[in-house]
Amino acid sequence: MASETKGEGLDGVVAVVTALSEVDGAAGRLNIAGRDVEGWAARASFEDACALLWSAVDGQSRSSAEVQKNLGALRAKAFASLPDLGRALSAADGMDALRAAVGHLQIGDLSAGGAPFASAAPASSYVTAATAVFAAAWNRVRLGKAPIAPDPSLGHAEDYLRMITGAPVSAAHARAISTYLITVSDHGMNASTFAARVVASTQSDMISAIVAAIGALKGPLHGGAPGPVLDMLDAAFASRKGTEGAELGDNSLVASASRWIASELEAGRRIMGMGHRIYRVRDPRAEVLEKATLALIDAGVRTERLALARAVERAAKSALAAKYPDRKLEANVEFYTAVLLDAVGLPREAFTPTFAVGRVIGWSAHVMEQHAKGRLIRPESRYIGPPAT
Repeated sequence: MASETKGEGLDGVVAVVTALSEVDGAAGRLNIAGRDVEGWAARASFEDACALLWSAVDGQSRSSAEVQKNLGALRAKAFASLPDLGRALSAADGMDALRAAVGHLQIGDLSAGGAPFASAAPASSYVTAATAVFAAAWNRVRLGKAPIAPDPSLGHAEDYLRMITGAPVSAAHARAISTYLITVSDHGMNASTFAARVVASTQSDMISAIVAAIGALKGPLHGGAPGPVLDMLDAAFASRKGTEGAELGDNSLVASASRWIASELEAGRRIMGMGHRIYRVRDPRAEVLEKATLALIDAGVRTERLALARAVERAAKSALAAKYPDRKLEANVEFYTAVLLDAVGLPREAFTPTFAVGRVIGWSAHVMEQHAKGRLIRPESRYIGPPAT
């Protein structure tokens, strides 16, 4: 008979021992390979995150300059492969497009034509570079525009935003998108990371494992919440009365948000972006991204949603505490993800693919770590059907 677990969904069961990240839900802390996300994400580069996570697995020393050079070259290589993707980028859903496009990658292509990629840029670099190129190209194609070629001289985060918007990226926007991608780069044994590790545990290849992770991230219970947060803010914005022109922290804006929150709770509707399955205090990633949005404001970036979002969070936190005094429902990462990505010019359709652009660093590191362990992940189940006859 299969052993009992602490709960369905493997809740409370340690399935993997890892050096990549630690989630402390009770304390509201996220440790990424020895870095506290709250202090690190705002000052590190995307390339720093790649070097940190990949080196934590294989022990190889990597400089951010080396990573940037390799990613730049591989973005160009991935862009050159766009004509080979068939109808992958014509998919209506960005995650469908990304899953199909990444599935076209062949690790053997790294050494094709004598290019010295096999040693300088392993599979983790290639799939990371390609994910950004494919996500950006899909967004352009869906708008009836031509994909924009990468600029290998730029940092990965800045170039990703440039390939989507088609415009030069300000220093403030580059810092904001970089902070976001780093913040979501790894987060314990979440559904998509576990999916990647299960595939990797069979000794399947990096691409197959990342495709599985993309499929898991597509699910609305995992990667689909930031878009609906914007829908919620739009509804809250439309309901405001007498708060036109209100600025951050304005009491009239908070009062308007409070009225809207109260009406939503009375109707039995969920407040998007509040609460988390793991964190029992405020999601530390929300803290990082809130500070990143404030940095955008300090740099002169203004959108109506930036002021409204903080008012809605304050109102929601107060109302939820009154309604559910025994539960700690604070803002989660999706709440400020929506606000930040909107502020830097990304459409909500691109939010989940952009999540993948950041998380692929962690996915690929977990695949490397699982390959090194060499153990098949094979949990048991408890049968509850009729007895055999």
